[in-house]
Amino acid sequence: MKRIPYFVLSVLLISVFACRKDDENPDAVDAPLRLLSEVAVEDDAEIREYLESHFYNYEEFENPPIDFDFKIKFDTIAGDNADKKPIIDDIKTMNVLVESASFGRTDGEEIDHTLYYIEISGLGSDEKPTIGDYSVVQYEGLLLNNTLFDANSNYPVRFYLSDPGLRIGFAKVMTKLGTGQGPIENGDGTIRYENFGVGAVFMPSGLAYFGSSPSTIVPAYSPLIFTLQAMSFEKDTDFDEDGIPSILEDVDGDGNLNNDNTDGDSEPRTVYLANHNDADDDNDGVPTINEIEKDADGNFVGFIDADGDGIWAHLDDDETVEYD
Repeated sequence: MKRIPYFVLSVLLISVFACRKDDENPDAVDAPLRLLSEVAVEDDAEIREYLESHFYNYEEFENPPIDFDFKIKFDTIAGDNADKKPIIDDIKTMNVLVESASFGRTDGEEIDHTLYYIEISGLGSDEKPTIGDYSVVQYEGLLLNNTLFDANSNYPVRFYLSDPGLRIGFAKVMTKLGTGQGPIENGDGTIRYENFGVGAVFMPSGLAYFGSSPSTIVPAYSPLIFTLQAMSFEKDTDFDEDGIPSILEDVDGDGNLNNDNTDGDSEPRTVYLANHNDADDDNDGVPTINEIEKDADGNFVGFIDADGDGIWAHLDDDETVEYD
């Protein structure tokens, strides 16, 4: 395992990387508008063709050589590699509903997208992050022609899986990978992680940047590949520090924290604070942390419905009592 100096780690853990927000990249450009439904079909065909014609270094994972870095690498099934097993033989899938409105479109399309991924068996623990947790990961980003467009493969980065700017395909697969142990001190000012989970995600552009381009390297409407090493995560992350673990602020239970906004009708038009990013979820003037049940140490115990109307106090603007 590679050793990581403390000062380098601290810088990288707060860095912003290219699989995040398009509007943070001055080189981002928009392409002519296309329908989500049309592009989804094309992307799926391109991804499946890649999965059928390429292999990854599965033999190294089956019998790790000395100093193996546990990174996934891809190559074409041809020539000396003609007998290799295609990626699609190990692929897993999940369906993710995508709304065109999430890309600023007004056509009202809602299209199911297939997300393809692999997870290397035998690696990582049973501990996996939820979509509401901070995770620590090393990664590489590739186009389907194997062009490397982004990488943070030497040092880990910490990020919040429900950050609205994070590519949803990336975040979804992170919740499937078991994490490792660490950080472990090496005694020389460096740290390491051990036994971490490893996987890769192959995602259509509707789960990535769709009609936007984060850089001149990545064209609009590009399916993307990310290889992932899941180092660790912060269990029960409370992103807005309102006393409720973020994963419990998924009011409708659909696995998307960013479409739950209890007080959206009372917020200014230019403001949208989903519950997991809002310290007063019902905008009643009483902080959410004062409308939940806590133990003696201030830790979350449960929700309160003192007036018996079937609505939790922190989501009920008619219930404005602060609770000890």
